[in-house]
Amino acid sequence: MSRCKTTSPVPDEVRKAADVFERRYAVSILYASYHGCTRFNEFRQALGEIPPGTLAQRLVELERAGVLRRDVLDARPPRVEYVLTTDGRRLRAVVEALAAWAAA
Repeated sequence: MSRCKTTSPVPDEVRKAADVFERRYAVSILYASYHGCTRFNEFRQALGEIPPGTLAQRLVELERAGVLRRDVLDARPPRVEYVLTTDGRRLRAVVEALAAWAAA
């Protein structure tokens, strides 16, 4: 008697989302951005012990995924801010649900 069920494959949309959110710190970066973080050092302060290279890589990945937008501000010295896109703001309910689940 076989206990394995025949199931349909995981949809591409789920795989695409998992590729973004399976990365360590991705959800934490989004959470921090919902609470006001926009600059690299603000994210480092909010996330604590994150290596700078890892943070830079995650910010680039979230930008490529269309969740964050990188804005270079014309200032002296030049500043970079990471701003939530419309898609990034739409994910807020998901991130808050994860936080509520973890707190329970």
